[in-house]
Amino acid sequence: MNFKVGDKVNVIAGKDKGKSGKILHVLRNKDKVVVEGVNIVKRHQKPTAMNQTGGIIERENPIHISNIMMADPKTGKSTRIGHEIDKNGKKIRISKKSNEKID
Repeated sequence: MNFKVGDKVNVIAGKDKGKSGKILHVLRNKDKVVVEGVNIVKRHQKPTAMNQTGGIIERENPIHISNIMMADPKTGKSTRIGHEIDKNGKKIRISKKSNEKID
């Protein structure tokens, strides 16, 4: 999986197509990510010891990685991710559109 927490991504399919946001959480075993402001659902919460008020809470649900693409650091448009070895011998991620370093 090429995505990390904090990456800027664009949604390319689904009900939130066209939106963009930052990755908040990565679920590697399910191939899903939680993106800020995308796939918002309403959850009916009962009052508990931690949440005294309860009520209807809006939160982000995970979205499959096939429905997102990395945002190009230069333009902000969707791009594919490539890998290169830098001069220190470390593997880095690059944008295929602009050849900009992502990491």
